[in-house]
Amino acid sequence: MSGKTANMTATAVVRPLVLDPDRRTMIISDIHGNLPFLKGLLRKVGYTKDDVLIILGDILEKSVHGLETLHYLMELSRTNTVYFVQGNCEDVTLSFLRGSWPDEVCLRYGSMWGDKCAWVSMAHQVGMEIQDPKHYPAIRAAIEKRFPEELEFLRAMPQILVNDDYLLVHGGVPRETDLEHLNAHNCMKNDNFLNQGYAFRRWVVVGHWPVSLYHRHVPTSRPLLLPDRHIASIDGGCTLKADGQLNALILPAQPGGAFRYVAYDGFPVMTAQADQEASDNSINIRWGHSLLEVLRKGEEFSLCRHIETGRELDILTEFLRQGPEGTYCLDTTDYELPVSAGQRLAIIRRTTRGALAKKDGATGWYRGDLKTL
Repeated sequence: MSGKTANMTATAVVRPLVLDPDRRTMIISDIHGNLPFLKGLLRKVGYTKDDVLIILGDILEKSVHGLETLHYLMELSRTNTVYFVQGNCEDVTLSFLRGSWPDEVCLRYGSMWGDKCAWVSMAHQVGMEIQDPKHYPAIRAAIEKRFPEELEFLRAMPQILVNDDYLLVHGGVPRETDLEHLNAHNCMKNDNFLNQGYAFRRWVVVGHWPVSLYHRHVPTSRPLLLPDRHIASIDGGCTLKADGQLNALILPAQPGGAFRYVAYDGFPVMTAQADQEASDNSINIRWGHSLLEVLRKGEEFSLCRHIETGRELDILTEFLRQGPEGTYCLDTTDYELPVSAGQRLAIIRRTTRGALAKKDGATGWYRGDLKTL
């Protein structure tokens, strides 16, 4: 395996998507092993066998429950109509097994994520440790022997589902034609897809890049629809974000109709007791733009300067982290939500300065009193 590079030459597997207009179709992406969120979302949306469910990739990784979630969906697919698209996080396991990552990359990634990485969890379940790459051939053989059904299921996933009206892909595509010649890896891992300027005839539905990363001022996790470009981005940051949610995009009964969505975030819900106006000129400090200078560290909040913009603001101290480039923070904001008394808010954190809360998928602060439902 040493000296090999990631499998960058394989072309995309494309399959036709046949949808029954008399059945409701919903698309869920980027579950990342959060089985309680998945079950909660399916309950909330009223999912039944009459529905068509499409899983748009990244069932695995970033959670110790990835394999449990995969098993749940495999079982569901035996009795219900469920389509799958392969995401880059499924390909993490497949890349390890086919030996397309250098040993040092596998070791570094596996050591960082531990059992939150599916192939590491598989290795541990067969009683093997990952610290010595000399054992990787034996680990691969043991995983192939122990998990044949799971691996066959992952390998059978296409990178693209397509019909006349929709193109479903985990990361993104540069075109709608000649899809079979697209690079498979680039279809799965296509960062910052919405900012690449593409527009399509079909609706292209993607996950992979949490939609909150596209919002510079107000962190928002609901699906992001661009009607003029026919792109829908639906990754709500489930598992990865402190305020993340799992979205189900519900396709219109007839193409050209209105999309709907249902979201689940698992946070307790409380009732606002007073009105609050939205704040102006807020900032969404997000992954990739989160380096800070700590000016004054406090027990609950720390005064920080955001390096990229120079803005000074108080940030929850528990959100501060240290990385190779210095201090950074989990996604955070100084936005204050527009709230009317009596409205329900999902509560992320309660602090001495109010609550970090969500309303209609947007995250911000509410400074008023709250009442338990």
